[in-house]
Amino acid sequence: MAQTPSMMAAIGIPANHFNLPDVVTGQMVSLAYLAGSPGLLVMFICAHCPFVKLIDEQLASIGNDYGPKGFKIVAICSNDSESHPDDAPEQLKAQAESFGFTFPYLHDDTQEVAKLYSAACTPDFFVYDSDRRLVYRGQLDDARPGNGKAVTGKDLRSALDAVLAGKSPDAEQKPSIGCNIKWKIGNQPVYVNAGVKA
Repeated sequence: MAQTPSMMAAIGIPANHFNLPDVVTGQMVSLAYLAGSPGLLVMFICAHCPFVKLIDEQLASIGNDYGPKGFKIVAICSNDSESHPDDAPEQLKAQAESFGFTFPYLHDDTQEVAKLYSAACTPDFFVYDSDRRLVYRGQLDDARPGNGKAVTGKDLRSALDAVLAGKSPDAEQKPSIGCNIKWKIGNQPVYVNAGVKA
């Protein structure tokens, strides 16, 4: 199983604009739509990846726990759905409904949003404060397929709790690990970090 780490974008950079369709409702959801909250969580996930399948229930739990506290949460799938039809919008909708996702689940068909966020893998997590400045990028927790560790969401939950408390998350942040984003042929981004495969 190939493993790709997140790019660990620079802390403090602003959240990038997006305007993408929600696979469940069909409505367009933008960064502006998610304004006016104590924090924002952007998650790059998909339906087929074993790293995401391991944590689907925890992602739903995070939505249920932090959405009512005012945290804005959005999931985005940027995988090429032609080469990976399990990540087509109708399959993403089934995933969202099966696990009871309470947050918008957006389809990034052009993959431009993934590039703007320097998303590299599924799952890849980005937490922003009330000013929409990046304060956390890293793993959900230490669980990986086959390593026997419990899925607790402790790293990401700690970051969300810190933002809600008006504090900065721990500066020591571990990269998320997952399957690489499935880029369309000729659409692979050029990463600055050597050794990270698109």
